[in-house]
Amino acid sequence: MRIDAHQHFWKLDRGDYGWLTPQFGPIYRDFLPDDLRPLLVKHGIDKTILVQAAPTVAETEFMLELAAAEPFIAGVVGWLDMERDDFERELDRLRANPRFVGVRPMIHDIDDDAWMLRPQVRKGFAALEERGFPFDFLTFPRHLPYVLRILDEHPNLRAVIDHLSKPPIKERKMDPWAGLIKQVAEHPNVVCKLSGMITEADHANWTFKDLQPYVEHVLDVFGPDRVLFGSDWPVCLLAGTYDQVIEALRSALGDRLTPALEAKLFGENAARFYGV
Repeated sequence: MRIDAHQHFWKLDRGDYGWLTPQFGPIYRDFLPDDLRPLLVKHGIDKTILVQAAPTVAETEFMLELAAAEPFIAGVVGWLDMERDDFERELDRLRANPRFVGVRPMIHDIDDDAWMLRPQVRKGFAALEERGFPFDFLTFPRHLPYVLRILDEHPNLRAVIDHLSKPPIKERKMDPWAGLIKQVAEHPNVVCKLSGMITEADHANWTFKDLQPYVEHVLDVFGPDRVLFGSDWPVCLLAGTYDQVIEALRSALGDRLTPALEAKLFGENAARFYGV
């Protein structure tokens, strides 16, 4: 089973996508399963993980409705307010739906970089750890020291780093991201999505060679059993097509993309991590 472990859908008239404004041009419109299905068929992708794009429980429930109607959606990573006193109750309510497979707050949009260290949020991480329920870290490199604190406090937390933690690909800088992500990879319950890279590069002039050092470093430190492919479609359309995302990753991996790695990267690892 081939899996795209990171894609989005949205309907603008829902009104809860505060970040999505007309300045985003090609992605400022509705994107729904009928838009993605032909691309999945073309690339032999059987299933996807649908990831939240709005900080509301209502959007999470909207995605679960889509998943109930669309067989290719294997699971939904939704948003929950980790600062609410009833976080655990809401988590368990949603977990009753087998398509709900993960939680993702929009950390990179929160003004407080140390947000995840707040006492109530830490309780939320403890609840996720206790349940063995996946958590997506949506972060920039500057957040990684706080991520490391959480991983040290919750060594059994099952977590994934989205988009390599958005390293500065456009500036061609590796540090301090490279050292921090290596420390993250030392936690065996953490995996990393090879996703969202072309939008961190120069949108108009990137090539796979811009991505290659970051891809190689993540593969070196996480290993073949802890990397997941994600298209980040339709956000990727700001810099390239679904076809270009896949081709760029394959080219960046080069000879390292053995049949065994391809099977893990494009499906097996995501199936195991999200339990789909």
